[in-house]
Amino acid sequence: MDIKQWYKQFAFSYYNLIMDCLRETEGKRVHDPSFNLFHHHHPNDHYCKAMRAAAVCKAERCIWVPGPVIVGAGPSGLAVAACLKEKGVPSVVLERSHCIASLWQLKTYDRLRLHLPKQYCELPLMAFPSCFPTYPTKEEFVAYLEAYARQFDIRPLFNHTAVGAGYDERIGMWRVRTVARQDEGAEYVSPWLVVSTGENAEAVVPTIDGMEDFEGPIVHTSLYKNGDMFKGKKVLVIGCGNSGMEVSLDLCNHKACSYIVVRDSVHILPRDILGLSTFGLSMWLLKWLPMRTVDHLLLLASRIMLGDTARLGLTRPLLGPLELKSLSGKTPVLDIGALAKIKSGDIKVRPEIRRLTVHGAEFVDGRSEDFDAIILATGYKSNVPSWLKEGEFFSEKDGLPRKPFPNGWKAEQGLYAAGLTRRGLMGVSMDARRIAHDIELSWKAGAAQPMTF
Repeated sequence: MDIKQWYKQFAFSYYNLIMDCLRETEGKRVHDPSFNLFHHHHPNDHYCKAMRAAAVCKAERCIWVPGPVIVGAGPSGLAVAACLKEKGVPSVVLERSHCIASLWQLKTYDRLRLHLPKQYCELPLMAFPSCFPTYPTKEEFVAYLEAYARQFDIRPLFNHTAVGAGYDERIGMWRVRTVARQDEGAEYVSPWLVVSTGENAEAVVPTIDGMEDFEGPIVHTSLYKNGDMFKGKKVLVIGCGNSGMEVSLDLCNHKACSYIVVRDSVHILPRDILGLSTFGLSMWLLKWLPMRTVDHLLLLASRIMLGDTARLGLTRPLLGPLELKSLSGKTPVLDIGALAKIKSGDIKVRPEIRRLTVHGAEFVDGRSEDFDAIILATGYKSNVPSWLKEGEFFSEKDGLPRKPFPNGWKAEQGLYAAGLTRRGLMGVSMDARRIAHDIELSWKAGAAQPMTF
């Protein structure tokens, strides 16, 4: 370790030591007009800010973080931390679960694979192993993320849940309060806050008329692993996105009687066209052709390969798949076999539910059927509004940035969002690089340099 690195580490440790010793004392003195600890420091001085943070901190433990605080250790949080590490900027990653990528490890079904080819899903600075298949399994993706964390020595603070965060004008910093399982929590103070809790932080469980009357199990896909326990049973899947289609197929493959509710119009595309990834082909065509022209070509290819899906109860939206994704974030379904099961009648399509009954459901077309279980493939949502006290950049309605892509990664006063622009893992990489570069500029400008003695 060279002298500069040792100096930085010493200074960082010294900050926290001072804060532990002086928090109570300065909390009293800061209100005393005859004593001003900060009188001889410039208002923007780093040491001055740290001392002000100690004085106003109300948590059991107040921890000064010289670099950014990153909330969330999924792909987005790991990518930002790695990009910062490459630039020599330290960070602290807070994670509410006991592992990285908790959504992938704890809340996904067994048969899940990446929907896009691996080259479109890799994180910055590290490619997938060449031995991985084109569409890695969830186990392979998790192994890649764990190797990524090891490669960049990213060590999140696990079981630390952010319960409140806001910008403190008095000290010009972000304060993030956490609760932990083994202690009383802490408050982290930093010039920068990176929100990387993801678009899929919380399961969406809709309210359906009669839900309390249904006697069978109602399970969200976040708790579904495979169809073993549903063998021979009649199961209704509510939701026709990629998860709904895959779960319906998995149930069918496990010899369950699978039904799927299709409430809205949906684009279903083949995952591959003439041996090429549909997504990759779309990205290539967009370099040369307008989006609507590419949409027409995709729909023509889909009609040839998949047939008329409207005959199966799967009507297409008026907007093309790429245009709809761009405007609303709604992702087209990439078919991996469910459509063939629908055509054969092994998976049956049903319209919107009017109400649930004791033993089944009534549909808007007047039919009533009995079911043994219901699976909610109703998606996820951001949980940012529940813990971040900020109403300008993030929407309180959906917890996503108000600014459309590609401007949804940066707010004011050192606030950033990673992986919240509905652009999947490709968007994660773009956000991470931009955030790290932007913070590096401030870091090099001296806003986060250690104090001088």
